[in-house]
Amino acid sequence: MSKVAVIGDYDSIYGFAAIGLATFPVVSSEAASKCLRQISENGYDIIFITENYYALLGRDVERYQETMTPAVLPIPGVVGNNGSGVLNVKSNVKRAVGSDILFGED
Repeated sequence: MSKVAVIGDYDSIYGFAAIGLATFPVVSSEAASKCLRQISENGYDIIFITENYYALLGRDVERYQETMTPAVLPIPGVVGNNGSGVLNVKSNVKRAVGSDILFGED
């Protein structure tokens, strides 16, 4: 079974613990960077990061773009959203079901 983690501000990620995901609340980009490195080394296959921290971690995130695991993906948070998390979720759903579930387009 894949290990899945969520990094971000507490208010944005605490609900993910209810569905069994490992949550890692952070309060700075430095803490998020350190956390990303640590959990990627501990066998997590999927790491979701709130959009605001994803944008701040540029080089740290790029390091994982060419690797199969971990998959590092942006998700919307409570604050600091730029739309990349919603587009990412929408794109993955479209790939999985074959159409855009929000607008019914292919």
